[in-house]
Parts: sequence; structure tokens; C-alpha cells
Amino acid sequence: MVLSDYVTTFGQDLLRRYGERVHKITINAGFTCPNRDGAKGRGGCTFCNNASFSPSSRQPIPITEQLQSGRQVIAKRTKAKKFLAYFQAYTNTYADVQYLMEIYEQALSEPDIVGLSIGTRPDCVPESVLDLLASYRDRGYEIWLELGLQSAFDTTLERINRGHGFAEYQQAIRAAKLRDIPVCTHIIIGLPGEERQHNLTSLERILELGVDGLKLHPLHVVKHTVLAKQWREGEYKPLAKLDYIAIATDMIERTPADIVYHRVTATASNDILLTPGWCNEKWTVLNGITTELHQRNSKQGIKA
Repeated sequence: MVLSDYVTTFGQDLLRRYGERVHKITINAGFTCPNRDGAKGRGGCTFCNNASFSPSSRQPIPITEQLQSGRQVIAKRTKAKKFLAYFQAYTNTYADVQYLMEIYEQALSEPDIVGLSIGTRPDCVPESVLDLLASYRDRGYEIWLELGLQSAFDTTLERINRGHGFAEYQQAIRAAKLRDIPVCTHIIIGLPGEERQHNLTSLERILELGVDGLKLHPLHVVKHTVLAKQWREGEYKPLAKLDYIAIATDMIERTPADIVYHRVTATASNDILLTPGWCNEKWTVLNGITTELHQRNSKQGIKA
């Protein structure tokens, strides 16, 4: 009994299409964010300490070295020989398109890199960037645009100081779809002021726009964030593990089977994680979702 028996996972989708394992290698290219550098705000989202998503975010090293380091780590676990360069830390389209071309092509010049996954914000994907990504896809590369939406509710996005609304997401995904660029959308479960129905409604709104992939994340409370202060002062109560598992399972059931789940949980390192402690228990959560689907006699798409 494994998750991929019930969920269309990204790893299994790549294995099916490439005939072998393809792994992501995380890249930190030293970007910032318009919600941190003053263009739209300072301090970023209330939950954001980027080290919780990209542990190497503080000290970027050359892209070729990061790829080599990633290969060595993956080699200890699997025999993968093909990789996607995952530009993850902060906003990886937030620069002049000529510079973006230079750094993306540094990764694509490696013979074992079959494509790119670009993490960014919905308000940072101008047409010139989308045209660049489409050109790589036209050359046969695997290209994914990962949009960090988190919630489809503008009240929530304002509460977490996101710096954009749902309208920017609608515009970005429509522009990407016009260019046949696959989009993976990130949703956070457990955001302040949200309950189960908020997540289900966010999912419904995202699906209506034609998304290709999804990532689910539990909300981490990590050090040096506004959310950490809110938690200490009793203004925010973290989600319990069983509640997260139940909501994630509900969302999976309502997702058509042809949409790929790139992730159904996420972790933060012990040195920065404050709460909930279960956010450092990746396999416990994955096994919990698998078990929940099994006990419900359910699977992805059964309620879509």
C-alpha cells in the first residue's frame, strides 16, 4: 500500500513518460521577492522564512555546483540519471528576462537535465518570461511553472501579507495555458482564518482554470516570522496532524485523476521549525494520507 496506488504522483508520472526515474534538483539562484525588497512590501509573507522551503537559501553557490551536489545526494537514494532543475528559493522569475535566460540555460546545458521547474509568484510572470519558458518547451524540455497561490481568498492573501490577489493568479495561469506551459499550483492548508471549506473552495477555483499539477503544504510556524509572533501571542493555532490528513484527503478525492500531485505534504528543518512538530514527520503524514484513502476505499478523482 503506497501513495501512488491512490494518487497520481509526479514521480510516477515522470517514470511513466520517461521510462526511468527523473528527480528534481533544488536550485537557489539568489533571487529576492517583490514582497521583500520594497517593490510591494517589506518582510514578505507572514509565514515566510525561505530557509523552511530551501535550506541552502542563505548562501547561493554556482548553479553547476548545486546540480552536482544534488546528483550526489540523489545517487545515495536512487539510480536516477535524469533530472529537473528546480529553481525554488524565493521568486525565480523576478529579474530581467535576459538574466533569466542566462541562468536557466546554465542548468539546461547539463546533459542530464531534461527540463526546468520554476517556482514563482502569480504577479511575477510577464509575457516575456512566459515566452521564454514556452521556447524551452518547444525545444522538447520538460517545463513546469510553479505558482505559489496558497489560497484563492483575497481576505486570506491580505491577512498573510501575500502582496497579490486571486486576480493575478487568474491572469497568470490563463497566459501560461495560452502558451501550453504546464502549471503546478501551491496551496497551503491551515492558513490563519481558514478552515476545511476554504481549502476545498480554493481547489475548486483552481481546477476551474485548468491547472496541470498541485502541491499541498501544511502551514509551518518557523523562527523569525510574523506568524511565529502571532502564534506565541495566541493569535494563531496550528492545525493538528489528523486534521491535515483529512483535509488533504478530501482535496485529493476532488481532484481529477489526470492532474499530477507534485507534493501532498512538506517539512521544515528542526533548527527553524517551532510548531506543529508533526511538520517534520514527512513519512508519517504520507502514510497517514495513504491509510486514510485506503480506509475510505477512495482514490484521487473519486469525487471530482
